Amino acid sequence: MTLEKDDTRGYLITFEGSEGSGKSTQISRIANRFEAAGYDTIVTREPGGTDLGEEIRHILKHGHSGNDMTPEAELLLFAASRAQLVREVIRPAVDSGKIVLCDRFMDSTTVYQGIGRKLQSGPVHVINTFAVGDTMPDVTVVLDIPAEIGFERLRHRVSDLPDRMEQENIEFYRKVREGYLMLAKALPERFIIVDGTPDPDTIEERIWRELRNRVI
Repeated sequence: MTLEKDDTRGYLITFEGSEGSGKSTQISRIANRFEAAGYDTIVTREPGGTDLGEEIRHILKHGHSGNDMTPEAELLLFAASRAQLVREVIRPAVDSGKIVLCDRFMDSTTVYQGIGRKLQSGPVHVINTFAVGDTMPDVTVVLDIPAEIGFERLRHRVSDLPDRMEQENIEFYRKVREGYLMLAKALPERFIIVDGTPDPDTIEERIWRELRNRVI
C-alpha cells in the first residue's frame, strides 16, 4: 500500500521495539537511505528531542529522582516530552515536507506503560491522544526480537550503564514484545513487523523495501 500524499507534506515514520532490538542502528541506516534518495530527513527520539524533552529523558532513564517513580508519573512524563516534541519538532518538519524518523513514539507508551506497567488502557489512550493531537505516525516499524535475545544483548553492552527500562526482568520484556505484536495485528495498515535477529544489512534491506512500498 502506498500512502496518499499531499506534495507539501512529509512523513512521520516511527521505530519501535523492545530494549536491544537494534532500533538506533537501523534508524541511522534508513536516514542515510532517505537522504541519498534526495529526501530532507530529520532523526529524533523519545523521550527527548527537545531541550525540555532531554531533561525529562534524564529523569526517566538515569536520574536518582526516578528510582521510586510510580507508573502514573512515568506515563505523564513520557507524555509531556512527547507533547513538546510533536509541537516543536515533528509537526513543523512534516508540514514543511520533511521525512521524520522517530526512535519511539506513542506506541511505546501503550506497550510499556499500558501493558508492561499494567495501567488501565482508557487513561493511557486519553493521555496519549492529548499529547500527540492529530499527529499520528504514517508508518511504524517494529523490530521484533524474542525477549531472551534482547535481554542477552543488553548484558553485552559495554558503553553505558543500563537505564531504568533496561533493568527490567525478562517477563517485562516478554509482555512488551507481545504488546507490540498485538498492536501490529490490530493496525496492519500502519505497522511493519521486521525480524530483528538477522545481520544489520539484511534488516536494513527489509525495512527499506517495505518503506519504499509505502512511502516513496
